[in-house]
Amino acid sequence: MAAARSRLTLPGGRVNPGAERQVRMYPFIRFVKEMVKFRSAPPLKVDGTHISTHMCWPWDLDPWIELNNGRTLTLYDLGRIPMAARTGLIGILRKKGWGITVAGNSVRYRRRIRAFQRFTMVSRVIGWDGRFVYMEQSMWRGGECCNHMLLRSAVTGAKGIVPPAEVMLAIGGDTESPPLPDWVMAWIKADAERPWPPVLPPDVKGSLPG
Repeated sequence: MAAARSRLTLPGGRVNPGAERQVRMYPFIRFVKEMVKFRSAPPLKVDGTHISTHMCWPWDLDPWIELNNGRTLTLYDLGRIPMAARTGLIGILRKKGWGITVAGNSVRYRRRIRAFQRFTMVSRVIGWDGRFVYMEQSMWRGGECCNHMLLRSAVTGAKGIVPPAEVMLAIGGDTESPPLPDWVMAWIKADAERPWPPVLPPDVKGSLPG
């Protein structure tokens, strides 16, 4: 930990600018490592489970010296994108000129992950509806779940959202979704009642740039 701290600071306690930039950066090197690591892995069914192992580095920490809640969402990319590659989705996106975007998520945090601790990430597709694909991801240590995320994503094309059934057909999978669990359906229903754009409180109106 002391060696890592020394790389983050300069003599006199000043922050190392290079280290500070690394803290703010997307984890490109780790992302490439995961893609290379799993490039020869067996193909995965659309609803198959992708399991990967990761390390919490000092630049993943928050002021309480634990994995930052926002960084958690970023690190989930390290499981979700290799999973998509193994299912054949990445190749289809390139072939069709499609894109993919996150359309919403809900995260539950339960256990801390601290510096230099290894954790296991579990990623899988739960199912889909007429517009979105629903996935769940979780991080585990010592048999305990540290956090769990439900994520909704959309594949996009020139005309907007591509129906998931069309995406599954292009991949070569079943166009009919597995039944979505009740808790996922409840989240979809609750989110549909959420106003968009959000309603601003009176003391904020007039304070935003035009």
